[in-house]
Formats: sequence, C-alpha cells, structure tokens
Amino acid sequence: MTEAEARAWVEALVPRETVEQLERLVAIVLDEMGRQNLIAASTAEHIWARHIVDSAQLLPMAPDEAASWIDLGSGAGFPGMVVAAMRPGLHITLVESRRKRIDFLSGMADALGLADRVTVAGCRLEMLDSAAQDVISARAFAPMDRLLPLAHRFSHPGTVWLLPKGRSAASELDAARASWQGDFRIEPSLTDPDSAIIVATKVQPRGRGPKQR
Repeated sequence: MTEAEARAWVEALVPRETVEQLERLVAIVLDEMGRQNLIAASTAEHIWARHIVDSAQLLPMAPDEAASWIDLGSGAGFPGMVVAAMRPGLHITLVESRRKRIDFLSGMADALGLADRVTVAGCRLEMLDSAAQDVISARAFAPMDRLLPLAHRFSHPGTVWLLPKGRSAASELDAARASWQGDFRIEPSLTDPDSAIIVATKVQPRGRGPKQR
C-alpha cells in the first residue's frame, strides 16, 4: 500500500476533520522523532500506510457497541491514539511504562483534543488495576503465550482481542492454544502481505469455565 493509497483509504472512512486530526497526529510523531525513537526510522516516510492504516484496519474488527478499549504497550500511540481519533464513542486506555513515552502520549492526547476520553496508564501492565474492557489490542507487545496470562484479567466474556502480528501469527497462536481456548481466527493485514491480525473472543485458560462479567 502506497502513501497515496493509505490516505485515500482513510479519507473514504472518516470526515475531513478526523483526517485533519490524524494529520496532526502524524506531525506530532514525526516532530518527536528527533527526541526519541518512536517508530523505526525506515517507516517514517510511509507513516500513513505502516502506522495509521495499520492501526485503523483494526476498527472494523471491533464491535460497533464497544465502549472501552485498552491498548497494551502503546508506544507512539499506535493503534490506540488512531482508534481514539476515528471512533469518537470509545474510551481508550493506553498502557505504557516508559516515562518519555508516557509524557509524549499525554501531550498528544491534549494536543488532539482527546484527553477527555483517552487515559494514559503510566505503569507496567502487572501494576495496573484491572477493569473489564470491550476490546484489547496489543501491537508488538509480547508473544501470545505471554500476553494472554498478563492481560486476561482485563477481559470479559464478550471482549474482542485484536493482536497485530508479523510472520509469527500462526506459530504464536499454535503455542498459545496449548494453554488457552477460545474462538481464534487470523485476518490478513491490509498493509503488509507478511503480517496478520489475530482476532480472538471467549478467551479462557484451558480447563476453566467462562468468567462472569
């Protein structure tokens, strides 16, 4: 996907004011690159395809009625901040433990006018108080067999897990299935033929019945 194609894809989905908000997001990330390594330098010239669309493609996989979304290891705000800009009805929790990234994300939420429904949880996931979320996303956070035990306490029976992965998607899912059960599927990525998205619901440790919401 080229940058022009990525821009066109976004513009077909959201109103002009949201596109302008995403343009500000892109400018903020690129400006900050001189101070901290938010994204790989090799992807900076392709930020709309590699980061904006790569984040936004998760939205059609999330329930329309979702009200809460937690993004683990948010880093530069992908996908969480993009989701917040494109889905106004959601409250987004961005989990990030690095001090400079925490400050960056908080400043970005203010600059984009999203601070009223974006919470930056500045701590390690293990230290965060659990609250059930309608959607859990994690982009390059941890392999599934480590991620699921860490994040399961933030889920309820209807939670949708959206986990962008590279070539390891199938092998990670196979490894996780040894200890975890649920409805799992792998969706192709729009932005990279070598990448995929693991979509999961009803995720439970094997041998345990459904947890109550």
